[in-house]
Amino acid sequence: MSLRVRSGAPAADGTVLDITPESAGWTYVGFRVVKLAKGDHYAHREPAREACIVILTGTVDVSAMDELFVDLGQRSTVFEAPATSVYIPADTAYAVVASADAEIAICTAPARPGGTPRLISPEDVGQELRGQGTNTRFVRNILDDKSEAQSLLVVEVITPGGHWSSYPPHKHDRDAYPEETFLEETYYHRLSPPQGFAFQRVYTDDRSIDQAIAVEDGDVVMVPRGYHPVGAPHGYDLYYLNVMAGPRKNWVFANDPDHAWIVAK
Repeated sequence: MSLRVRSGAPAADGTVLDITPESAGWTYVGFRVVKLAKGDHYAHREPAREACIVILTGTVDVSAMDELFVDLGQRSTVFEAPATSVYIPADTAYAVVASADAEIAICTAPARPGGTPRLISPEDVGQELRGQGTNTRFVRNILDDKSEAQSLLVVEVITPGGHWSSYPPHKHDRDAYPEETFLEETYYHRLSPPQGFAFQRVYTDDRSIDQAIAVEDGDVVMVPRGYHPVGAPHGYDLYYLNVMAGPRKNWVFANDPDHAWIVAK
C-alpha cells in the first residue's frame, strides 16, 4: 500500500482529500482538506471525534454551539504568518462560510464530548526556529501536547529549500511513555513554487515499511509507524501540516540510532 495520498477534484461539498481511520487502516488520525469559493458553505459534525479547523488560505466565518468567529484567516499562501484555527469539541456541529475563496484543513482524533469551541489565533501559535544549518526549519505549534485537547496534536512546519526536516530521522511508534509514545501522523505537503517536489522516506528498523516518496503540492504522506524524514530540494520551500494522535497526548520520539550522532555532537 502506498503511503502517499493525492488531492483530487473537489467533491460537491468542496472536499479534495479525505483520510479517515478506515481508509488509512489505523485508529486515531483523520484529515480532510476542503476548498470553498466565496460564499460557499460547509457544515459537518465529527461523531466521537474532536476537530481542529486550520484555515490554510482565504477568509472564513466559523460557527459552533453559540460561538461565531468571523473574518478568520488572511493568508494568501500557507508560507505567510501562522494559521488561524478553531478547536471544535467532539460531537459538535459546526459550519464554515467562505467570505473569500478559501482552503481549510479539518484535523480530527478520538475524544469524548465536552468543552467549548475556541479560537486559536496566529499570536497564540507563534513560530519556533528549530535545528541548525541545513537542518533549520520553522515550527508553528497549533495544538501541542500541553494544549486543551484530548488527543489531537497539530503543527505547521516551513522547511526552506535545500534543508531537511523531521531530521535526524525519528519515530514515535511505541506506547512506552515516558521513553516514547505511539502517535499516528499525516503530513500535508505544499510547495513554493507549486510545481516543485520534495522527498519523504518512511521506514522501520526491520524495513517492513520502507518507502521513499516523491511528494508534490497537495499530497499527503501517512506515517502509521517508523522514521519519516523530509528533504526539500534547492529552490523549493516546503510547507507541511502535521496531524498526530494516539492513545495518549504526549509527543515523545526516538531518533534512529544510526543517525542520532547528528544532534549528539
